[in-house]
Amino acid sequence: MKGSDERKRWAALIVLCFGALMIVLDTTIVNVALPSIRESLGFTESSLAWVVNAYLLTFGGFLLLGGRLGDLFGQRRVFLIGLSLFTLASLACGLAFSQWFLVVSRAVQGIGGAIVNAVALSLTMSLFVEERDRAKAMGVFGFVAAGGGSIGVLLGGLLTTFNWHSIFLVNIPIGIGVFIASAMLLPKEKEEVTQRHLDLWGALTVTASLILANYAIVNGNAAGWISFRTLALLAGAFMLLLAFLIIESRSVQPLMPLRLFTRRNIIVSNIVGVLWAAAMFSWFFISALYMQLVLSYTPLQVGLSFLPANLIMAFFSLGLSEKIVMRFGIRSPLATGLLLAASGLFFLSLAPVGGTFITNIFPSMVLLGIGAGIAFNPVLLAAMSDVAPHESGLASGLVNTSFMMGGALGLAVLASIAASRSAFLAHSGLTELASLNGGYHAAFVLGSFFALAGALLGALCMRSPRKGESFGVIHS
Repeated sequence: MKGSDERKRWAALIVLCFGALMIVLDTTIVNVALPSIRESLGFTESSLAWVVNAYLLTFGGFLLLGGRLGDLFGQRRVFLIGLSLFTLASLACGLAFSQWFLVVSRAVQGIGGAIVNAVALSLTMSLFVEERDRAKAMGVFGFVAAGGGSIGVLLGGLLTTFNWHSIFLVNIPIGIGVFIASAMLLPKEKEEVTQRHLDLWGALTVTASLILANYAIVNGNAAGWISFRTLALLAGAFMLLLAFLIIESRSVQPLMPLRLFTRRNIIVSNIVGVLWAAAMFSWFFISALYMQLVLSYTPLQVGLSFLPANLIMAFFSLGLSEKIVMRFGIRSPLATGLLLAASGLFFLSLAPVGGTFITNIFPSMVLLGIGAGIAFNPVLLAAMSDVAPHESGLASGLVNTSFMMGGALGLAVLASIAASRSAFLAHSGLTELASLNGGYHAAFVLGSFFALAGALLGALCMRSPRKGESFGVIHS
């Protein structure tokens, strides 16, 4: 009987990972198909950005609320609702006949994705309570989180060769399969939540704040970082965040208990998550631009170039990560992984205009693959290990929000730095390719500094378990 329950738990984890993978893939898979979508539906260059931004805005805005809804109304129930919403929205995207229909469908897809992503992580923590099992399970989940983005580039290249609609429609059979398997394998909540008070004003203010901040960030380069619109949006986001904090300090049942921020690992892991996501986005997007625009790779070749990193991440996340965490804890692997990632990004900053895959790309992919494979498990464990079980969804939503905001802000800053540096080099008389390449070099160096800062912060500030305390035990 025990063996049967054990197999059911691991089968449930695989199902959760497939659900999370759908969401992670969708943040990058669309980018490869944007030219085809533009031609098909007649988007302009500026309006095309909303195919991506509509998803990012609602995804980033609803992560925190999605995790909390899981705590209040049952993680299994909310996961299935979010999965259904995402799958139906994917169908709408795949059948889109106009620009507005696709953009609205992408926004709804982002809401469903936020709910699934936030609740899947807390469900994983609930399924595995033993220290070794939890480390192993989080290694699997970490691989999905770390490798999903680059897998999306590969899958996007493959599917776009057929039809851009297929990048959305592929979610339908996967979503249906995950829903059926989840309904069968995920355990029902043993204890019904007796108090289901939702801090409505807190939910509205923090969601609006995150959406405004995301909107300001993703449009910062186009509108100008010191333009009135960008500054007004950021000021509005800040005021809403301030209102949220005031509401939470006075609420009897707050959406986010502020006492969580007295716990060192929660603070440190979320800051590290912001820095790590900024570095990862520089890897996914800037290196893809370098290969496409400087080396003239096709979308499929770009996707295949990420394959070594994905295989290495799988090897570490699925095989060695648990052993490394059990042997060294969370602090040393976190710092080591981020240092390796920083080295990989710095190596990319040396790639010339006439670079080759073996000499200039493959070594960095190896370093980044090892770094991500080692570091992601400790980041997730640290973020989730200092909260009570009934707050795990909130902690999951918080760390996912940190990753999302870090990625959006990091990409915006890196793209701005790359464009500014390229313009300067072009004005100095360099060729178009050399100027582009110089801009990407600047972005890679900055991304390397992000990863290095995360490594130093984790090494110096992350709390190690006290004697007799497990890193995987959730504190009440």
